[in-house]
Amino acid sequence: MLRYSTPQFSGSSVQYSPYFDNKIAVGSGANYGLVGNGKLSLLDIQPNGSLLLTNAFLTQDNVFDISWSEMNENQIITAQGDGTIRLFDINLSKYPLQVIKAHEKEVFSCNWNLVNKQNFVSSSWDGTCKIWDPERGQCVANWMPASKTLENDIHLQNKATCVHQAMFSPHDPNLVISCSSTSHITLKDVRSANQTSIIGHHGLEALSVDFNKYQPFIFCSGGADKLVRVWDYRMMSSESSLVHRNRRKPLHDHVGHRLAVKKVAWSPHCDDVIMSTSYDTTVKIWGKNRVRKTFRHHTEFTTGCDWSLWGAPGFVATCGWDGNIFVWNALQ
Repeated sequence: MLRYSTPQFSGSSVQYSPYFDNKIAVGSGANYGLVGNGKLSLLDIQPNGSLLLTNAFLTQDNVFDISWSEMNENQIITAQGDGTIRLFDINLSKYPLQVIKAHEKEVFSCNWNLVNKQNFVSSSWDGTCKIWDPERGQCVANWMPASKTLENDIHLQNKATCVHQAMFSPHDPNLVISCSSTSHITLKDVRSANQTSIIGHHGLEALSVDFNKYQPFIFCSGGADKLVRVWDYRMMSSESSLVHRNRRKPLHDHVGHRLAVKKVAWSPHCDDVIMSTSYDTTVKIWGKNRVRKTFRHHTEFTTGCDWSLWGAPGFVATCGWDGNIFVWNALQ
């Protein structure tokens, strides 16, 4: 297990480089991300088994999320608390290459398109998702995921909508999944005005989603009901009849966290292994409907996690409000 500490900054997100097996990016913020500067940190895993800070960028507000560019090995975008998206070159210092005034409120997630590699999606507390062309710095699609429901879910209709996460399918460049504070999980084909949605976590906030890397129709979600849920989106329907509503059930529920699940991440190496972080300060590895491993070294909310694409399957990086970044083997 490797550890790097940033005591003045609380971690929000962490991601391995898709190009280099030893490089990790971390997004964080001062004062638990509530007020003050944000920071993008670049760490290298050294041959001697240590983590070395190789570059860092201070920002005006918390860095809620990060995503490596799929077009340039040295570039990374950040989702900012001031409503901007910033594009950085990791070989430069101090300033971003580009600042996009993206949303009216905090930007909570950003995710690069893994298939066509030409654009990325962002989501925000302003209730919208947007797709961006970074070369032009322009928004090419803009929509509001489902936030209100019919029939028995009227109690959700007055909630302010925060879209906690939006991400492209790794199988279809036109399919985006998102999750929101109104418990909705929404699938959107950006070529169409149509979208389908389910109430994912019993009316409580749906905080994170991720696609299975091997089965195109399968995804997982994590929410404030403490559950990690596995779904088949072919069972989702836009119809509101009782018959269709009863079909909107998960394939599996993973039960074990004691507080809300903040982040879920499906393994890129195993089609039945999921990692989850939680406000209960633990990280759990799930497989075949059971907990395979519980990581207990964080001392505050665990917020971010990612699987390494390189080397022996199982290496992961996690971060949390305690300012610690850990690299460890999840499958041993």
